[in-house]
Amino acid sequence: MNDPKFDQDQVKRDTEDFVKRVTHGLAALAQVGDVAIGSAAKDAVYAEDKLVLYRYRPFDDVPAKSRVRVPLIICYALVNRPYMMDLQADRSLIRGLLQRGVDVYLIDWGYPDGADRFLAVDDYVSGYLAHCVDFVRETSGFDRVNLLGVCQGGTMSLCYAALHGAALSNLVTMVTPVDFRTPENLLTKWTEHVDLDTLVAATGNVPGELLNALFLSLQPFRLTSQKYVDLLDHIDDPKALENFLRMEKWIFDSPDQPGEMFRQFMQWFVKENRLANGTLELGGRAVNLKAVKTPLLNIYAQFDHLVPPSASEPMGKLVGSRDYSSYQFPSGHIGIYVSGTAQREVPERIASWLRKRDQRR
Repeated sequence: MNDPKFDQDQVKRDTEDFVKRVTHGLAALAQVGDVAIGSAAKDAVYAEDKLVLYRYRPFDDVPAKSRVRVPLIICYALVNRPYMMDLQADRSLIRGLLQRGVDVYLIDWGYPDGADRFLAVDDYVSGYLAHCVDFVRETSGFDRVNLLGVCQGGTMSLCYAALHGAALSNLVTMVTPVDFRTPENLLTKWTEHVDLDTLVAATGNVPGELLNALFLSLQPFRLTSQKYVDLLDHIDDPKALENFLRMEKWIFDSPDQPGEMFRQFMQWFVKENRLANGTLELGGRAVNLKAVKTPLLNIYAQFDHLVPPSASEPMGKLVGSRDYSSYQFPSGHIGIYVSGTAQREVPERIASWLRKRDQRR
């Protein structure tokens, strides 16, 4: 007996329509081709091994009174490429900072290979990051510089501030985990079932494709199937297609992770939570967050599935800075960089915060 609520002809028509839309969509995507990434002009000013430090060219039309004199270095995570900071002209945190008079530098970690397998966390914190800070200090004429750490790069920046705080004027962290053992932390739950020593011994450098698959698996429907279905609603909009492809390019552009760096970070920070509980040592020196005395602005995302607010909020109680403020932005982990609201609010929040402290010098 047929169900009167079940219209076979309608299901057939809907299926045929969906197939047509998918076919049309694939053809439209093929016509777009490769997409350009980035919009702000920059120059390579320092290089070391795989690392390149870029300085972005300032915008000439920013009034002198609006400029932030002390340079800002952006320290991005190792697990993805830093061009998320300048994806395109209307989705660019860096461009927003330049428009507000900030002198911006960006660390590009490059693509590690077998020669980097035994690099440790301290090689990045007191080696590469420290060398970039020293270079900017020497060439800019400022004894201290500003540092913006993003995600894992923010965690490394906190370590740097604890060990080398005299070189910093101000510190900004974005979607930065400090307490990795909160109940909402999905990455922590994943590591509980992974033998890190065996993984690194088997792979050397941990493949970027493996980690990318992990991150996608944390929200499998929304980060895989759903976004492609949603794209069909904008398939005739060339700009929307280019935006989609830029994001896809970034998502799947995942560098391999230096084996020892990955093992130490996941074991010490994620599994054992040493940064939060005060037992972390790097290069034989204790990393005490109470030693972070520099003014600190902590920005995190309200709906972040990778760095939940509970992982970032404890920072204020753990650091020693008397000038600490936080800002919860209503977005997810990626929306804080690329959403329309973020373009208006986040660069302005950072620039105005830096400008006030810039004028105190």
